[in-house]
Amino acid sequence: MTANEKYERRFPVRHQSGMTLIEVLVVVVIVSVLAAFAFPSYMQFVVRAKRSAATSMILQVADRQQQFFMDNKRYAATLPQLNFPAATFMIADEGAFVADGAADRVYQVSLSNTTATTYTVNAVPQLNQAIKDTQCGSLSLTHTGVKGQSGGGQNCW
Repeated sequence: MTANEKYERRFPVRHQSGMTLIEVLVVVVIVSVLAAFAFPSYMQFVVRAKRSAATSMILQVADRQQQFFMDNKRYAATLPQLNFPAATFMIADEGAFVADGAADRVYQVSLSNTTATTYTVNAVPQLNQAIKDTQCGSLSLTHTGVKGQSGGGQNCW
């Protein structure tokens, strides 16, 4: 019998059957670092997605205004004239119409500066969107196609 065999017989080798505390801590640190970078990016994506619902609705209103102008030789003074549900209405993040007090409303859409030859479509952020999208804020589009925002951010449209 060799010396190694004698040693193994007296002190049997035990195989580890789990993870050590150090290994668990390393995994927790790695996951935490990844989450710290991923979560803000995800939140920015959510804000941009909700903003795109507003820009889509603004463009839909502008499109209907142009059609109304071609049919009537003037712009509509109110949104109901364009077959929208109210003079001021709310939309959810997917662009659906919601009630004024709905918890899932993200933008309020309205018309301003309406005359026979001019209009401005406005989308004002609501609830969490108003808190999280301060860079762009309220969005607007005029009859001449000038896009605007109340914040100083870039790429709001």
